[in-house]
Amino acid sequence: MRKVENQNKEFKQAWNDNCLKTICAFANTGGGKLYIGIDDEGKPVGVKDASKYLDDIPNKTKDILGITPEVKLKKKNGREILEVTVAASSAPISYHGRFYTRSGSSSIEIKGPELVEMLMQKSGRSWDGFIEERATLKDIDPAAIKKFRELAVAKIPQIVKEKSVEAILQKLNLLDKGKLRRAAVLLFGKNPKQFYITAYIKIGKFVSATDLISTDDIEGNLFDQVDKAIEILRVKYLLSNITYEGIYRKDNMEYPEEALREAIINAVIHRNYMGAHTQLRIDPESLNLWNEGGLPPGIGVADLKKWHLSRPRNELLADVFFKAGMIEAWGRGTIKIVDECKKAGLPEPEFREQFGGLSVHFRKGKSEKKVGGELGDGLGERLGERLGETEKRILTLIAGNKVISIPAMAKNLNISTTAVEKHLKKLKSKGAIVRVGSARGGAWRINGEIDFDNGGNMNKTRH
Repeated sequence: MRKVENQNKEFKQAWNDNCLKTICAFANTGGGKLYIGIDDEGKPVGVKDASKYLDDIPNKTKDILGITPEVKLKKKNGREILEVTVAASSAPISYHGRFYTRSGSSSIEIKGPELVEMLMQKSGRSWDGFIEERATLKDIDPAAIKKFRELAVAKIPQIVKEKSVEAILQKLNLLDKGKLRRAAVLLFGKNPKQFYITAYIKIGKFVSATDLISTDDIEGNLFDQVDKAIEILRVKYLLSNITYEGIYRKDNMEYPEEALREAIINAVIHRNYMGAHTQLRIDPESLNLWNEGGLPPGIGVADLKKWHLSRPRNELLADVFFKAGMIEAWGRGTIKIVDECKKAGLPEPEFREQFGGLSVHFRKGKSEKKVGGELGDGLGERLGERLGETEKRILTLIAGNKVISIPAMAKNLNISTTAVEKHLKKLKSKGAIVRVGSARGGAWRINGEIDFDNGGNMNKTRH
């Protein structure tokens, strides 16, 4: 069986200085083994005078890299090879002033934000824990502190009595010798984007791969970003269907609100603030939320759908959100996203590492086009005539929201209100719909009432 190289294993036919780059990458990534005297196919070719390298390699590695690997002489198929074992280093290791890490079976140089992040990780500090020299207490919003006090009363009861902004920040470990940490600016700043230009969420709605019809930037402190994003999704971007629990009306968004909230909180806590802004894209059949920054070492995409260790990229952000009662501390956030989608009758969301970050991809259970077709074809059979595609889509909107307004229909369909009124007039003349009550306070009713249950399935009740 052919032996293959991977993140923790590499083959070299002979020792040369380029091997030091591989050793450097192993030390920075998680350790690994370098085999000298094996070709790229994994076949032993042997090393001439192998025993002399037992001292040469450790000495040279120590002189140039500052670390000492373990070197063993082994035999494979009667040929002498060298096994160089490199331990993971707690300090960053450079080779001639350059830093390398492993990516699959390759050793790659890292620069820019990736290098900064590695250096921070090796120092034992997260990005949000560093001092923001440009900020002062005047940049902190007292209203944001007040809101946090109200949220945190369950976990920190004594905080209610604390009136001093500075004292609260100190207790949250957001001050260092009177100076604000970066986390303080993001959590409670009047304008975090003034300090970190990409600290916002961009929302965009598309009707095709490239056709953007609406977009918004969500700014402010991180607590406000979460609340504003959910609110604008509810009122502008996502359709709601109406159900009743007893006498109480309940508006259900196309995707479960708790799942969306958890995903957005995860994004603002775990993202890399040295990279691009958080992006939320809405397509006709899906919603994708992406944030800069991959998963921490030791956690894979598959682990996100089961219990896993909580290893936040930004420790202070996660701690304050936990104290505000908005997250748990046990790595269950992604499990909650999956569970909420299942409860709503939707497919499990997909987690993906892509474009240098992590995304969560939500999908609808049934496409609007399919539901519209079922509604339109069913009514067409009963009415003795077929309905047009726009008429079917209007029926879908009404089925999901009986009090939907004509401007809201026009916005969702990307047509004028006059065009909507013409289609409604046709549907009325065909006996497909009726208007119950006044124009301002009434509601629509479909002939042979069709509604949606909590799972997005159609319920039919004839009158």
